[in-house]
Amino acid sequence: MEHLNIGMLLFLIASGFLASFIDSVVGGGGLISIPALMMTGLPPTVVLGTNKLAGTISSLTSTITYIRSGKINFRLVKYLLPLSFAGSILGVYTVKQISSDFLRPLIIVFLILVTFYSLLKKEWGRESKFEQFTVKTGIFIAMASFAIGFYDGFFGGGTGSFLMFSFLLLGFDFIQAAAKARLLNFTSNIAALIFFICLHDVNFVYGIPMGTAMLLGALVGSNVALRKGASYVKVLFVSVTILLIGKQIIDYL
Repeated sequence: MEHLNIGMLLFLIASGFLASFIDSVVGGGGLISIPALMMTGLPPTVVLGTNKLAGTISSLTSTITYIRSGKINFRLVKYLLPLSFAGSILGVYTVKQISSDFLRPLIIVFLILVTFYSLLKKEWGRESKFEQFTVKTGIFIAMASFAIGFYDGFFGGGTGSFLMFSFLLLGFDFIQAAAKARLLNFTSNIAALIFFICLHDVNFVYGIPMGTAMLLGALVGSNVALRKGASYVKVLFVSVTILLIGKQIIDYL
């Protein structure tokens, strides 16, 4: 408790609100929340675990909002949830064994490709063109759900953006993609959180106040996204992805 002062508490609350507002729409909130938690002086693994606690609260709130809006079709995603859960647990286990640094150059390339593709496809994601799953698209989204779940547990930054991109490739609009990405992201978050708690890598003193602020930020963010529509989400998606690229390059260098 000695590290928790009023100034730090207010800083975590403000950072958490802003991070979850962005994360509830397009992902990438860890760009804000993780550096904020690093300023508390916690060990890196505890920072990641504490961020998972706050992020799980945030993703639950935005997921509920999207469910109530009717934007999530559980018949389409119920088979993906166990894959995302299992992938995340495997990712956390793996990151405890080896360093995640070797992944960073590959993630930078992926994020750049995602950004360019989103900018070049100007009409992409404005209207849903998805009809039904085929064997090919079913295998693709199943593999993506497991792989991105693994990535969330192993590395984390930009998970929501990668999930959105996967659903956009299937023909969903930005709002529908955001809704489904939130549900899968919540699943991978809760899996990783359970593992971090078992490893005693979660600081509840910092995580609960920040998580409460993130709950409010997620509620506001997801409601704004639903009200503003797909065009607003696309602009925010591209903006956050560019910031993710910059952050990953700076960390790598």
